[in-house]
Amino acid sequence: MDFLRPDTFAEALALKAGQPEAVPIAGGTDVMVELNFDHRRPAALLDLTRIAELREWSVADGVVRIGAGVPYVRVIEELGDRLPGLAMASRTVGSPQIRNRGTVGGNLGAASPAGDTHPVLLAGDAAVEVASTRGTRLIPATEFYLGVKRNALRPDELIAAVHVPETRAPQQFSKVGTRNAMVIAVCSFAVALHPGERRVGAAVGSAAPTPRRATDAEEFLTGELVATNQWESPKPLKDAVKRRFGELVAKAASPIDDVRGSAAYRKHALSVLACRTLGWAWQDYTGKVA
Repeated sequence: MDFLRPDTFAEALALKAGQPEAVPIAGGTDVMVELNFDHRRPAALLDLTRIAELREWSVADGVVRIGAGVPYVRVIEELGDRLPGLAMASRTVGSPQIRNRGTVGGNLGAASPAGDTHPVLLAGDAAVEVASTRGTRLIPATEFYLGVKRNALRPDELIAAVHVPETRAPQQFSKVGTRNAMVIAVCSFAVALHPGERRVGAAVGSAAPTPRRATDAEEFLTGELVATNQWESPKPLKDAVKRRFGELVAKAASPIDDVRGSAAYRKHALSVLACRTLGWAWQDYTGKVA
């Protein structure tokens, strides 16, 4: 196995172009597990840890650009006020050691349906910046996930950053696991309020071959809030509205039975998660008990 260690992103792209089979590694929290269990034996590893520009974040025109090498702990500590949902999801990832090493870029590259950051990125209208020696392109998060551990990267491309609109509006993330910490999600859910556009974003994780938007739930709640003038004159949401929202979120999922939980349980849990997280987000928005 070759071990490639570039010092710049341009050098990394050139190496990836020359050896498309090279597997990128930064935090190593997913790749090293696969290597240790002999689930993967790539011809080469492309170490990105020396590339300083991947560990930077910036803000322009209301959008936060997070370099692919920025670890979860920095998302929590430095971006929690701008990206509350992403910070919440980052707090649920593994142990402190994992949060110090793992990155949102790595989560995207692995493209596991159970990745904690995926529902937040979908609900928050994120886009993934990918690059090669041929140039750079932005892929909406809704188009990035193609299947179980499959993403829209071309063989010669690397993830450069993720672009997430900053917000002061409420966002929430929640997941169900077999214990309180260091656990792969049985299912997960994120909701993001977009008052400026008078709409709601919602997405599920670990409940389908890919993370996915709950579009029917989004449209239902968006219509309900507009019809009742809730954005301008917010009031506590009716229980029936929250329940219906939860039902539609559950319908967006197509889960399987596995060692972590049954498909029926995942659907039930998503309905409960959606109802609760919507209540928390709306309470934050109204300042009242929702």
